[in-house]
Amino acid sequence: MSERDVESQLKGKTAQVYMLLIKNAGTPMGVREVQRTLGLSSPSIAHHHLEKLVNMGLVRKTTRGEYEVAEVVKVGVLKSFVRIGRLLVPRYAFYSVLLSTMLIIYVLLYPQNFSSHNVVALIFGSVGCMILWYETFRVWKESGL
Repeated sequence: MSERDVESQLKGKTAQVYMLLIKNAGTPMGVREVQRTLGLSSPSIAHHHLEKLVNMGLVRKTTRGEYEVAEVVKVGVLKSFVRIGRLLVPRYAFYSVLLSTMLIIYVLLYPQNFSSHNVVALIFGSVGCMILWYETFRVWKESGL
């Protein structure tokens, strides 16, 4: 299946189910576990999305009837995430932490010198931090995790 086909089918709840399985990679999940974790209204809805992922070749069914990730593809909102162990972290989080840390260090190293130059640097740094943190939370919320 081409990346374009995968991207067109990997939306909404199907994408949420897929991201949940990626997040729990190495630990197969059952239909009811997926349903409870994502708050789906019935196991049949979870089963539908899991089977859709199996048909796409992204997920496989184990001999015990549980589902696990067969292939990780970076399409749609998944392009905005980096996997660290079992965590899926938005890429923006790294930039947000870096800029926030730099701003805090700047304030701690130069607390007494609040000239117009320092005020402008604080304003730019603060605005940059706010934008990056906003984007981090927006991507996280969009992913449904």
